[in-house]
Amino acid sequence: MSSSPVTSSRLVGYWQKFQPWLESTAIIAWGFTLLRLWLSNQLFLLIHPNYIPLTIIAGFTLTFVGFAEAWRVSKRRRNYSKNQQHVNLFKPSLSSGLLLFVAIVALFVSPRAFTSEKAIHRGAIDNIADTRTVPQSFRASNRPEERNLVEWVRTISAYPEPDAYKGQKINLSGFVVHDPSLPDNMFLITRFVITCCAADVYPVSLPVKINGSRSAYPPDRWLQIQGQADVYNQNGNRQVMIIPNNITTIAEPKNPYDY
Repeated sequence: MSSSPVTSSRLVGYWQKFQPWLESTAIIAWGFTLLRLWLSNQLFLLIHPNYIPLTIIAGFTLTFVGFAEAWRVSKRRRNYSKNQQHVNLFKPSLSSGLLLFVAIVALFVSPRAFTSEKAIHRGAIDNIADTRTVPQSFRASNRPEERNLVEWVRTISAYPEPDAYKGQKINLSGFVVHDPSLPDNMFLITRFVITCCAADVYPVSLPVKINGSRSAYPPDRWLQIQGQADVYNQNGNRQVMIIPNNITTIAEPKNPYDY
């Protein structure tokens, strides 16, 4: 019966000893987390490649600052322990505890690419001709068959006349999305575009019309599609669609996002 109070007192003692190191440990943990994501080639799942160098620098900086803070805490504790054995010099920080908890979780949980469910939630069908997909630096490929999916969507957004693309060759890849507003013989071929970080990713899509049921192509399956562009009418809106000549299942790319 007495083991429980003893155990509790031990835990309290351990916690009191750890409190001064909470902030430095949280900083080091975040530094290690950023460096682990970099070394495991997973940073591109979270941020745009343009920001990866800054993130790597931040990882090294946080690690250095964390160890420097730990050294400072150790030095202060040694100085104070000579005269004041029971004075609590460092108040516990809730924010530091939360930062440490999140960093530990991030160390052991790997990020994953978004799925078709997220694409539907973020409006995959609406982004077929979304003007925000046209950046100022956009340059369309001269040959239609050399455009990837994002370039196709940006071209259509810039020049939204479906008949202008009819019969053009298409050779692109993406993952399958089953949009409930489309008939059973159509699905969306989709890619996510990341502009800054994973919080702002948005999907771009083109509809694909096949012979048979789309159940042959489950959601989230990655496909390479070769065919030509055509036009279809949905609720009075004329849109570009793909008539495939060849559909090949491919592995999910190491970097599934576009920019």
